[in-house]
Amino acid sequence: MTDYLRFLGAAGTVTGSRFLLEIKGHSYLIDCGLFQGGRSEKALNWDAFPIPPERIEAVLLTHAHIDHVGYLPRLVRQGFRGPVYATEASQALLQIVLPDSAHLQEQDAAYANKSGYSRHKPALPLYTADDAEETLKLIQGVPFDRALALDGITITWRPAGHILGSAILEVEVANGNGSRRVVFSGDLGRYESEVMRPPTSVTEADLLIIESTYGDRLHSDEPIQDVLAKALDHITQSEGVLLIPAFAVGRTQEVLYHIRQLQEKGRVPDLPVFIDSPMAVETSHIYCRFGDDHNLDVNLLMDEKECPLRCRDTRFVRDVEESKLLNERPGPAIIISASGMLNGGRILHHLKWRLSDPRNVVLIVGYQAAGTRGRLLLEGAKRIRIHGEEIPVRAHLMQAHALSAHADRDELLRWLGGFSHPPRHAYIVHGEPKSSQALAEGIRERLEWDVRAPKIGQVYEIV
Repeated sequence: MTDYLRFLGAAGTVTGSRFLLEIKGHSYLIDCGLFQGGRSEKALNWDAFPIPPERIEAVLLTHAHIDHVGYLPRLVRQGFRGPVYATEASQALLQIVLPDSAHLQEQDAAYANKSGYSRHKPALPLYTADDAEETLKLIQGVPFDRALALDGITITWRPAGHILGSAILEVEVANGNGSRRVVFSGDLGRYESEVMRPPTSVTEADLLIIESTYGDRLHSDEPIQDVLAKALDHITQSEGVLLIPAFAVGRTQEVLYHIRQLQEKGRVPDLPVFIDSPMAVETSHIYCRFGDDHNLDVNLLMDEKECPLRCRDTRFVRDVEESKLLNERPGPAIIISASGMLNGGRILHHLKWRLSDPRNVVLIVGYQAAGTRGRLLLEGAKRIRIHGEEIPVRAHLMQAHALSAHADRDELLRWLGGFSHPPRHAYIVHGEPKSSQALAEGIRERLEWDVRAPKIGQVYEIV
């Protein structure tokens, strides 16, 4: 019986991570993420899953970002009932990520119906809080570096350094000729991060699936704290508000860390910092439980005054009414809120109020997929459509490349250089075509490997 690898997402695009292993009649899904971006990308989430979900025996997750896990409740809604395996830290994060995602799905649908801006009558959520709760019952935590045996495959999760709990998956596929090793890089972290530890080196693979989010560029040499200091100086002088759209898992904590470092050095004033994301509040606590994943002192994390993931004046915003009151608050102040790509969530409401005021600053601190509002801002859009309204862009726009949790081109090549010999096949995923093509060229030139950039729907035999 022939074994196959099917690319169901994150192929020719960054988001929607979904890869199907079909081994001796058994089907295993690696990652189960949401497509994010413009209307056409998000519409893919509503398509029927390519195979009946009940045929999938297990889902294996690399990490807890929405573009890797956010489709899980939809899969469960369609009939999947198998186990979902993830690292123990990812399991803890999923307990807050999935209910929060479901809440946003329901909230956005309700707001669309109330405001009348949706093309669908009525607008419906992709999944509900009940679907998320059913999904959480299926999740099982697996320690790093300990092999898990399933029918036909054995999986080991290795630290990837991207966010808390992020992993590289090593999958041993048994066959008549012994075995084949299939390695999924997931999202790889940075080598010089002050918060996260570097990605684990991998030396052997027959098939390699490698991410390419930043495969065509290098991160800026300008230190993140210098960028933050400039943004804070602007709003201090203008008495404006600094808006930072940030993923609640990983990016928010890094932003807080660097602002606190600036305060400790006396480079910026102790401005109030509002964390307008209930999920970000819970995520920060999880860092205390998984100290081996990062470089921070767990003893300090448990000290509210000295915690490096809190600023001197950190205020956590939990309910909607508190969030609305922020719109009336004068500057200078800092608001950190999700979503990181401006796809939805509370950050959109803050943008509606603050984007048209030149006293304010919007600081982009992460990757912005094509078609997202964040990408449109970076491309120089003069107006942004939010909840059916055209909002003029007059706020000062800044970008902090150095804060990305993704490896850049040279870091990806550095990680790939750790292999003792070329894989039989290497597939480049998790990148826009330009990024994937650039990484492919770099791999051919520097490592002399044969690489491909598959498209969604393509199938390759595991030989």
